[in-house]
Amino acid sequence: MPYEPPTHTVERSLRATTGAKIIAGVDEVGRGAWAGPVTVCAAITGLRRPPAGLTDSKLLTVKRRTELAAELQQWVTSYALGHASPEEIDDLGMTAALRLAAVRALETLPVRPDAVILDGKHDYLGAPWKVRTVIKGDRSCVAVAAASVLAKVQRDKMMAELGIDHADFGFADNAGYPSPVHKAALEVRGPTPYHRLSWAYLDALPQWRHLKKARSWAEGSVPEIEGQLGFDF
Repeated sequence: MPYEPPTHTVERSLRATTGAKIIAGVDEVGRGAWAGPVTVCAAITGLRRPPAGLTDSKLLTVKRRTELAAELQQWVTSYALGHASPEEIDDLGMTAALRLAAVRALETLPVRPDAVILDGKHDYLGAPWKVRTVIKGDRSCVAVAAASVLAKVQRDKMMAELGIDHADFGFADNAGYPSPVHKAALEVRGPTPYHRLSWAYLDALPQWRHLKKARSWAEGSVPEIEGQLGFDF
């Protein structure tokens, strides 16, 4: 399906209205997975023409996404990745875990951005970072699209490596997201050390429900696990 290529429109707007010179695009992957970390990439691209075919990582084939990530690693001005572990997700909730991973990525960049373009409608980053949220920013903004591809390819690689000792779960194919293979393995073997144990899927597994962790974060303000998938899918 044809799609409009991303542009520097938001970045140019930020430069004009705020005086920001160094702007990072930020995107996450792994928010809705049952297992593995949530991963955030921060990418700085400047205003150069991006590689052909750059868009939201979810719109790309695995082969093209992998090729593009290798190209982006050489093309971007700089990029960095941050992760929050399943244990941190369980302890802090997803919103705080996303912020932790994003801060880790941003603080690893060789230069501190003057502003951040954050994919989505919710600012999970907050002060002291100057944030512009953009719905579907991974399709419309060059830096966010680059971050999307780099984050997805890196996390998929991590999940494949984690899955070597847990072949029944199919992590190399599903990256810790729900799938029939993943569901079947959970029913028989229970969660691995890489699973998020505060999540709702355990409610549908009576033999493993005793492993579920109680949520320790405050509920009722921000939805902490936005988009969390239940066991029925």
